[in-house]
Amino acid sequence: MGEGERYQEFEPPAALRPFVRTLWTYAAPAPEPTVQRIAPDGCPELILDVGAPYEEEGEDGVFRLQPQALFAGQMTRPLALRPVGPVELVAVRFEPDGARDWLGHAAAEATDRRLDMTARLAGVTAPAGDPAAQVEVMVRLLEDHRRRHAWSLDPAVRAELEAAFADRPPPVRSAADQRALQRRFRDRVGVPPRMLRSILRFRRVFDHAQGPDALGWLEAGLEAGYFDQPQLARDFRRFLGCTATEWARDQVGLARSLASQSYKPGPLSPH
Repeated sequence: MGEGERYQEFEPPAALRPFVRTLWTYAAPAPEPTVQRIAPDGCPELILDVGAPYEEEGEDGVFRLQPQALFAGQMTRPLALRPVGPVELVAVRFEPDGARDWLGHAAAEATDRRLDMTARLAGVTAPAGDPAAQVEVMVRLLEDHRRRHAWSLDPAVRAELEAAFADRPPPVRSAADQRALQRRFRDRVGVPPRMLRSILRFRRVFDHAQGPDALGWLEAGLEAGYFDQPQLARDFRRFLGCTATEWARDQVGLARSLASQSYKPGPLSPH
């Protein structure tokens, strides 16, 4: 990490654990003003900027400032960000199906979008330089909303997710039940089950390519479930818009922090 840069993860309290995978904070007092590519990881996020928001590249190639508070839905294509000043933020990483009741509408409506939450979080402030206090602000916000709106989970969707995270075949269902599950999955998760499995497989590549036992990109891809290098290369273009070599050479700051310190897919939180 760069000088003064920090990334920390915090466990959610028990009442939020079925819906929230982790809370995390990030700060970079003097970030490099370069484009950072964020990889999909299968989890939507609620983000509150304490410092300067990032600029995000649109489909037209133009960078525009993100809102101070935003909800980032499921990602299925490259996301390119660029810092414009000192960065500090706190974020909630939901379980793939955990944000439906926070949103109040189908998760598919937020897929590949960053929804402006500035009005909804009006009056919510997090103290600069205090990660634990920043996380506590977000926890109180979520717990208050959960008490007032009675969050719930769909058992069939959760069973499909558990199979996907464990890289097991999905539960056996009739054709009618499978069609119904597809609709419910898109409503709760935001993408079809097959797409989520592709995202999780791509995410596993980074887990195998990091740490003391790090593998090369091809070996990491094979361990993650890819058949060969061309298949892995296609997903790098699909999800990050670059090659593995380009990503490893160019990425700094938040992009590298999330790729190297983000969760390794495992069992979901208890129901």
